Amino acid sequence: MSVGLFFSIGTQGSRYFLSMGSHTSNVSTAAGKKRVVVLYGGRSGEHEVSLRSAASVVAKLDRTRFEIIAVGIDKQGHWRVPTAEALAAAGASLPIPSDAREVFLPPHPSAQGPVLMPVDGKGDAIRFDVLFPVLHGTNCEDGTLQGLLELAEVPYVGCGVLSSSVGMDKDSAKRVVRDSGLPIVPFICVREPSWKRDPDALRGQVQRELGFPVFVKPSNSGSSVGVHKVKDARDLDAALKDAFRYDLKVLIERGISAREIELSVLENSVYGEPPLVSVPGEVAPTHEFYSYEAKYLDDEGAKLMIPSPLSPEQTTLVQKLARDVFVALECEGMARVDLFLDKGTGSLYLNEVNTLPGFTSISMYPKMWEASGIGYSDLLTRLVGLALDRGARKRALLREYSAQ
Repeated sequence: MSVGLFFSIGTQGSRYFLSMGSHTSNVSTAAGKKRVVVLYGGRSGEHEVSLRSAASVVAKLDRTRFEIIAVGIDKQGHWRVPTAEALAAAGASLPIPSDAREVFLPPHPSAQGPVLMPVDGKGDAIRFDVLFPVLHGTNCEDGTLQGLLELAEVPYVGCGVLSSSVGMDKDSAKRVVRDSGLPIVPFICVREPSWKRDPDALRGQVQRELGFPVFVKPSNSGSSVGVHKVKDARDLDAALKDAFRYDLKVLIERGISAREIELSVLENSVYGEPPLVSVPGEVAPTHEFYSYEAKYLDDEGAKLMIPSPLSPEQTTLVQKLARDVFVALECEGMARVDLFLDKGTGSLYLNEVNTLPGFTSISMYPKMWEASGIGYSDLLTRLVGLALDRGARKRALLREYSAQ
């Protein structure tokens, strides 16, 4: 076992400081490097975002600790292993060549530990120690992949099945958070048949309960895919029609004039201790709201401020709310918690939780930790260590009844 560092964050006025102590971690062993599978791509509307996140993760993982195997899931759902030459030629996005070797993960534990098998039965299986999913969107961060990894007893970075599934579903996440006594923006959840059955009734309900403007959001998508700001009841149907292209369930949320505050939350290396929360960041869109275009297509789509220009009192409040949301949703590993700060009232609300946040070189999750004193590479090492530690705890559990 190697000795690493654990960090706790405190405040002194508006400044932040890190205290450090020793922590024995599973990150590396005397026998050699841990073999990390970086899984990326996926069959979702955020496929291209994942390619960029994965390129950054592969570039920044500590080569003195880890041997890295990149595995891409193409848009048809095939798991492919790019050659070293293909990866070496990669730029800001990691490729998934259509002729790359195809592998699969058996949905059961292997006596040799986690293993990827060749689909054609030719060549050696790929043994590894831990999987780092760098995927976004449906079938990636919604608990489906995590369920497969649990069946195969593969240690993996990030949240488990429950928090991944609930966190991805904005309707479920908001209800859990609300029932935990934490603040959310009022919303209505709609399914397509009920909307089509009586669109006039829905428009009336929205007008009575929420008023305009509202935001229309697919319940299970990220990166603002399919999100629309609707200022008038006449435009509601068009927004719903587009949102239902991406999901079977859509949220209509009261529009508030708010600052968008984001915080990175990290599981504590000391098991059972409260999670750590970064300095807050703030997104100030130059577009009408932080849309997909503002995030990924317009280089000037938003101004990112780290740390956010909040007062010390506001900073304490947003950090507490982010920590409480992480705990309420039973998150593990990491999550980015996005909040609304009402410009008029100063009230705080949960916007959403991202259990597999973006990891590009300019993504908020790693950048907020960098501003808090944990660099990108160190953050990746810490996340892998948390995954291995959790895997070890699960392996120690009994799988059948045993009398004491």
